[in-house]
Amino acid sequence: MLPNENSTSQRSWFWKWVVNNKTVSILSIVLLSLLIIFMLAQVGWFFAPIGELLSIIGFPIVLAGVLYYLISPLIDFCETRFKLNRSLVITVVFIVISGFLVWGIVVLIPAVQTQTISIIKNWPTYWSNITHQTNDFMSSSLFDTIKTSIEKINTDIVGTVSKKASSVIGSTVDSLGSVVGTVTTFIIGLVTAPFILFYLLKDGHDLPEYLSNFFPVRYRKSIIELLDEINLQVSQYIRGQLTVAFFVAILFVIGFSVVGLKFALTLGILAGFLNLIPYLGSFLAMIPALVIAAFVSPIMLIKVIVVFIVEQTIEARLISPLILGSSLAIHPVTILIVLLGSGRVFGLIGVIFGIPGYAILKVIVTRIFVWYKKDSGLYVESEETNKDNQKS
Repeated sequence: MLPNENSTSQRSWFWKWVVNNKTVSILSIVLLSLLIIFMLAQVGWFFAPIGELLSIIGFPIVLAGVLYYLISPLIDFCETRFKLNRSLVITVVFIVISGFLVWGIVVLIPAVQTQTISIIKNWPTYWSNITHQTNDFMSSSLFDTIKTSIEKINTDIVGTVSKKASSVIGSTVDSLGSVVGTVTTFIIGLVTAPFILFYLLKDGHDLPEYLSNFFPVRYRKSIIELLDEINLQVSQYIRGQLTVAFFVAILFVIGFSVVGLKFALTLGILAGFLNLIPYLGSFLAMIPALVIAAFVSPIMLIKVIVVFIVEQTIEARLISPLILGSSLAIHPVTILIVLLGSGRVFGLIGVIFGIPGYAILKVIVTRIFVWYKKDSGLYVESEETNKDNQKS
């Protein structure tokens, strides 16, 4: 073999298994991506001002986005069906919403505030009563071992809570400035959100086309389709969850009022808010209701359990299928894993926005995978492969 042929064969082997190998290319891209992430983490101080900016503008943008998905269908309907001016319809909707806000501030909020203060004030009594009843139930010799364990756990919990409370009280003065800053940011967000919402309602439907102009011409159609799909997923989830939460709050308020449970309005509204946490919200909302009912009487406890069963049945069999359907097509186990992971990393914000965030990532990853399948050629079955599959 000539030297030139030997070098050609060596180059061909290296080119085939290393340079022109798709697996090696993918691993190299992953390694470079991780290296970039690591380098960015080392210069986090450089992005600190951006984080501060996002912490200020993030709340009004998220609030305006949620309200946009709730109100935009009504605006679109009035504009297309009745041929009304879009700005005029938005102005009328803002006036109506302002009227509801005034009603809530005058009527609803004072009632909820009074009940909430009463619950907080009497909660130690309620919890002490539950503990006393539990200890009485466990007083028989059959439950002596369990009782000792429960008392030990209860003591540990009380001690931990007391230490945490002392720590919080001790740091109250130090954290007063941050509390004032948080309240100020919250108020600024409430003031600026309506302005952002107005322009979102007015020009939001043109946003995907505007964003696509930042990409090359050959990719603009795909980018618009991607943004439309993300918008559809997020809008269906937000509208569905908030609508279901509203009806859950109504059902609990009616149910607690019918059985005569104290603080029915506040407990029902709390159940509606907690229902934004999929699968877990309603069960978490039942804890204060069950504690208060047990303090009243065993009969009231049974009535509250019946209310919970009736609400869960109506929600699972009627409300959720009609409103949510299977729009996100996410398995319940996946939802629980996402909730646990996002809650652990981002706290309450992660629990609330973990599912729509996962839906967005799912759309993006699916699009990238479809593009990879089409571009790589690794998923195209040849005629010989089809014949082999038919023979086997």
